[in-house]
Amino acid sequence: MSSSTPDVSIVIGAYQAMPYLRRCLASVEAQTLGAGRIEIIAVDDGSTDGTGEYLDEFAARSAVRTRVVHQPNSGGPSGPRNVGLGLARGRYVFFLDADDYFGEEALERMVAMGDRAGTDVVLGKITGVDRGAAKSMWKQTVERADIYFSQVKFTLSAQKLFRRELLVRLGMTFDEKLRTGEDALFTMEAYLRGNGVSVVADYPCYYLVGRDDGKHVTKSGNYELRFDSARALMDLIAEYVPPGPERDALMVRPFVITLLPQFGPGLLKQSATVRRRKMELAAPLMERYWTRGLALRLKVQERLRLICVAKGRTDLLLDLLRFMKEGRQPEIVRGRRPARLFLAYPHFGEGPALPESAYRMTVAEWVGGRRIEPPAAMRSSLIGRALRKAGRTVRGVTPAHGARRT
Repeated sequence: MSSSTPDVSIVIGAYQAMPYLRRCLASVEAQTLGAGRIEIIAVDDGSTDGTGEYLDEFAARSAVRTRVVHQPNSGGPSGPRNVGLGLARGRYVFFLDADDYFGEEALERMVAMGDRAGTDVVLGKITGVDRGAAKSMWKQTVERADIYFSQVKFTLSAQKLFRRELLVRLGMTFDEKLRTGEDALFTMEAYLRGNGVSVVADYPCYYLVGRDDGKHVTKSGNYELRFDSARALMDLIAEYVPPGPERDALMVRPFVITLLPQFGPGLLKQSATVRRRKMELAAPLMERYWTRGLALRLKVQERLRLICVAKGRTDLLLDLLRFMKEGRQPEIVRGRRPARLFLAYPHFGEGPALPESAYRMTVAEWVGGRRIEPPAAMRSSLIGRALRKAGRTVRGVTPAHGARRT
C-alpha cells in the first residue's frame, strides 16, 4: 500500500447544506488524526444555496486533500455516496452528512479501534444536537460486539467507519432505488458479511444535528416508501441468516423501527383507504417473517399491535391504539405460575383472536426499555425486582382468565 494512501476517505454528499457545511468541514480539519492521513470526497448534489462554491473554496485552501464533484440533483443521498465511494482511496471510508460534525478525536479513536480489533465496521458514539439520538448502544466500548443480541442492530445509519477493502471486495453500494432506509440496508450487510463490529462509546465521535429548517433527509418519504424499506431489510436479513434465534433477534429492528410506526396512534386519524392499504402492504411481510421467537422479544403493546396486523384485525388494532392514545396504563395480572405476568390491554382474556400469551410481559417492560432474551425475561425474581423498582402493583383477575387473584 502506498505511503500516500490516506487512512480515511471522508465521503460527504452535500445538498443545500449551508450554513451547516462550514462547521462540518471545520470538524474534519480539526481531527487529531492529522490532515495528511485524511482525504475528503465531497459531492455537490445540485445545490443552489452556495454549497458548491463553498466546497470549491475549501478545497483550494485546506490542508486536507479534497476533491469536489458537482452533479445534477440525484433526489437522494445514495447517488452522491456511491460517487464518493467510487473515488475513495483510503483504508477506511466514513460517510459524513454535511449537516453534522465530528468530535476532534473521532477518527483517531475509530481508526485505532479498527486496526487493533481487525474489525470491518467501527461505530463511534453519536450525540444529538437539537434532535434525538439513540443511546442504548453506547453503554460500553467493545472490540467485538454481538450483532445479534446487542443493541448495535438499532444503529444502522451510514455514519460509521467502514473498512474499504470489505466494500470493494463485496461490491457494496447504496441502493439508489430505495428512497428511504438505504443506509440501514448498506450497514446491515456490512455487519453480516464483514469481519466484526467494534464500538467506541467513551468519546462523542459524531454530532447529529437537527436543522432549523426541518429539512433533514430522514423526515422525507411517504408510508409506501417505509414499507419498501422494511421489506428490503427483512429480505437481506433472511438472505444471510437462517431461521432461528439469531434471525429473530435481528428482525426486531425492521419490525419495531420501520414497520410498527405505521401502525401507531396516527393510524386513528387516517382514512379507511390508507388503513386498508397499510394492512395489504404488511400482510406478506407478516406471513413471511413473523415468528413466535420474534414476538417474545417485543414489549406487550408492540407484540399486540403486530399480532392484530398479522391477523388482519384492524378493529382490534384501533381499540388498542385508542387505549394508548389516551395514555392509560394496563393493569398487571398474575398467572397461575409466579413468573407469568400479563398486561391487561384491551381484549385481554376475551378469546382466541388475541390469545392470553400475547399479553405476557417481559422484563423489557420495566428495565429501561432494554430487550432481554426470553429465558431471562421470564424469571420471577427479575420481574419482581423490576416491578418494585417501577412502583407497580400486581392485581388478580378472574379464574376464567387462567390467572389468580392476589
